[in-house]
Amino acid sequence: MKGNSIFFYIFVMWALIIGGGGLLVTIIAPLSIHGFGVFDHILDSIVKAAIAMILVVLWVLLMSKIKNWIFQKQMSH
Repeated sequence: MKGNSIFFYIFVMWALIIGGGGLLVTIIAPLSIHGFGVFDHILDSIVKAAIAMILVVLWVLLMSKIKNWIFQKQMSH
């Protein structure tokens, strides 16, 4: 199980990278904000950047939880 756990970790890491990139490109990128005049583009960029940063933090927290789970599992065996 020791060898499989690192492969699982790498698989989840790549799935999150590819899934997150796809999410940003297909859903977040077409997002546009209207109704604020000259501030439309600035607000649009701020919202997109905030969403991207939140996703990065979530991905890092999730990978940390998986890493801790794998290490605890290895330590118990």
